Amino acid sequence: MRVPGILIAAPASGSGKTGTACALMSAFQKKGLNVRACKCGPDYIDPMFHRVVLGVDSRNLDLFFSGREDLRAGYADHVSGADLAVTEGVMGYYDGMSMDTDTASSYDVSRTLELPVILVVPCRGASLSLAALVKGMVEYRADSRIRGILLNRVSGMLYPRLKSMLERELKEMGHEIPVVGYVPEDEAFAFESRHLGLVTPQEMDSVKEQTRRAGEILSETVDLDLILRIAGEEAGSSQERAGEGRSRTGAGIISDREIRTETGAGTYPDREVSIGVARDRAFCFYYKENMELLEKMGCRLIPFSPLSDPELPEGLDGLILGGGYPELYARQLSENRGMRESIREAVSSGMPCLAECGGFMYLHEEIEDGEGNAYPMAGVLRERSFPTGKLVRFGYINITAGDGNSSGTDGYLRPGECIRGHEFHYWDSTDSGKACEAVKPDGRRRWECIHMEGNLFAGYPHLYLPSLPVFAERFVNRCAERKSGNSGGK
Repeated sequence: MRVPGILIAAPASGSGKTGTACALMSAFQKKGLNVRACKCGPDYIDPMFHRVVLGVDSRNLDLFFSGREDLRAGYADHVSGADLAVTEGVMGYYDGMSMDTDTASSYDVSRTLELPVILVVPCRGASLSLAALVKGMVEYRADSRIRGILLNRVSGMLYPRLKSMLERELKEMGHEIPVVGYVPEDEAFAFESRHLGLVTPQEMDSVKEQTRRAGEILSETVDLDLILRIAGEEAGSSQERAGEGRSRTGAGIISDREIRTETGAGTYPDREVSIGVARDRAFCFYYKENMELLEKMGCRLIPFSPLSDPELPEGLDGLILGGGYPELYARQLSENRGMRESIREAVSSGMPCLAECGGFMYLHEEIEDGEGNAYPMAGVLRERSFPTGKLVRFGYINITAGDGNSSGTDGYLRPGECIRGHEFHYWDSTDSGKACEAVKPDGRRRWECIHMEGNLFAGYPHLYLPSLPVFAERFVNRCAERKSGNSGGK
């Protein structure tokens, strides 16, 4: 049986996709359904939220990072065995990787996976104009796949009239699309925001209760059975039956204690290497697919906490420091001197290390927090990370080895190769690196990035390893060499 699925989209960011998607998943869970989640685009925060708050396994669906066949296969594998898959869109429904294309948009994902779309329409301050808005969204592409309308910020008193009007107007225009329900004005749907998306779940004491309440509300205001029928009727032929589910390593953060139960053995025990992965409140941004790829290459992923562990776990052959919010925990990170020294000694002695964004900042000599206080960090890089008060660099990038690459044909990334990634940060560095060049997909903007020297590859970009598996292979090989005692120093 193909797994029923829906995609939650909207005309623009800020329309209520995240709150609606999470509340719907909570409501379907209450009905006893086994739900899986997905997130369009490169956002690592919302999938983490899905996992932690709802306990729902989640993954990114991104057509800049993945080809269409890979996306279909990964989606089918991920949702196998579920009763329903709920995919949260990104930005406006047709907004792609640049201003003048729908490539890699939520729409692009929906047509690739043949998913029916529930369009969340913000209604505050509008009535008949909503018909014009929905008509434009439905007709902008002939295969829009919009199969239902969910009205946001609507009172229970006004909803019946809006529903009747909108369905009548759409029918007169040739579109028999049902209004499946409404989201009322309620604090249960008011999720805080910071930077790319939601604040980390660890900082929201009442978020689970809030999401539960939101789900209970939608159980009363939304026709869940109708959404299930739409999902079942529209299950696309691309959602083929998947075999065994993949490992769930990287399934988000629950707590520093619980996270230690998430790792599994690699699939190549004859070449098994142990990779330490920083995972706590300060370092929590990881693409699930990266972890899966490393496991397939024979890595045993061992989580540790730079915030609370006194030093690195014993027996590591490599190190991964992911993104997160180290600037918010700079004092605590700095006070954990044992861990800072342990990481500095490990990297300086030749341990292979990949560090992205927050992990890159942690390797600096110091981090300046939002109040101007400077805190010592690991000191692998004799630089300082500081706040800029604005978004520094944002969006998809293609990363190639640049003129400043001193590693040549021995580096993780070599001349003529390209790995895909994403940047989004408000902090910058006195030296973001010059070993590589980041280029926007349209080629209109480029900049230097990455420190790549010997065992170290560190910079602000978040890498998508499946876009260049040989990069990951080299990292794993370096770790295997380290294990056998053949590695050199940094």
